[in-house]
Amino acid sequence: MSFVEFKGWLFMAPRKDQHVVPHPDGWAVKGAGNSKATKVTSTQKEAITIAEQIARNKGTDTKIHGQDGKIRAGNSYGNDPCPPKDKK
Repeated sequence: MSFVEFKGWLFMAPRKDQHVVPHPDGWAVKGAGNSKATKVTSTQKEAITIAEQIARNKGTDTKIHGQDGKIRAGNSYGNDPCPPKDKK
């Protein structure tokens, strides 16, 4: 979890989930709300690997989009407020 200091107060920094989205040059990894891509790759698989590394490091989530732009998968690498109840 990261914090931001403002006028002597500490606030939780906003979560930046990592999105894998279609890009004209292949696939892009973008932080939530960012207009620019963090990284552009030729394959979705490579973009997913990079997004997962960033999400693990920041304790956030990944959102994997399909060619149509809709979210098709994702994973949580932080403190999930609704963890699964099954014990695999």
